[in-house]
Amino acid sequence: MQRALASVSLLTFFLVAGFAGLVPAQEDQALAGLPTESSADYYQALMGVMTGNQQEYGGLFTTLQGQWFRRAFLVIVTAFPSLFVLHFMVIGAKRFNTGGQPVLFFPLFARVIHWVVAAGFSLLVFTGLMIVFGAFFGGGTLIRTARYMHLGSAAIMVVPAILMFLMWLKDMLPERHDLAWMGILGGYLSKAKRPVPAGKFNAGQKMYFWCASVGGGVMAVTGYFLWGMGAALDFVRLSAIIHNVLGIGLVALYLTHVYMSVFAVGGSLESMKTGFKSQEEVDILHSRYKY
Repeated sequence: MQRALASVSLLTFFLVAGFAGLVPAQEDQALAGLPTESSADYYQALMGVMTGNQQEYGGLFTTLQGQWFRRAFLVIVTAFPSLFVLHFMVIGAKRFNTGGQPVLFFPLFARVIHWVVAAGFSLLVFTGLMIVFGAFFGGGTLIRTARYMHLGSAAIMVVPAILMFLMWLKDMLPERHDLAWMGILGGYLSKAKRPVPAGKFNAGQKMYFWCASVGGGVMAVTGYFLWGMGAALDFVRLSAIIHNVLGIGLVALYLTHVYMSVFAVGGSLESMKTGFKSQEEVDILHSRYKY
């Protein structure tokens, strides 16, 4: 099973990032000689090797890792929640009449898969941020545990994430009316409740789905190489850069998704528990959905 997952990961990476080149053989030997007795020793030695050699991606990696990645993540985790608080105070949540015939939106299987993936993805975000800000938390056992939880969450999510991708693939395909939805940002900048152009999923949800699916897949592959699976040194550096850049974007989208799901629409979280939405909510927020 492990070999099969590794093969799929390798294939995915080469489809997405086939531009990666060959690197000197001596850098392979440098990674091969890293200590494997413990995760802490391995990561400490890996960072030393990666920042010590300024060839190819070494300089870029050192600059980004040392000066920019933490700052970028800090901006995301502070600015986005602040914007959402401002939106909630000025616009508020959209609330809909619960009368009428409820509309079944999500069957039981879809809800179970969604919650498993949501839990796993949330754990990936939190543990990933703990690793990024490891110095702030004091490092040590806490951060080592976060690394293992990060890896474990990624492994556990593989099958549910694939199932969710296949389950919602058709509904998540872009349509012409999605451009109109983007033009008005789904009507979320207004207190008025007017029908917006969206089917079962709106353009924002589709954007999150595709970024999380494709970006998450690339992050899984790059994360695989960051654990020292025999890759060349510059390949690991490039993987670290890609992993962090995608992580910044996915954390921003994750925070947005959480806000929209829990706060921006009253009762929307309940629909992922029961599977039902009110008729008024469907008619307004999913005006093109046929039920």
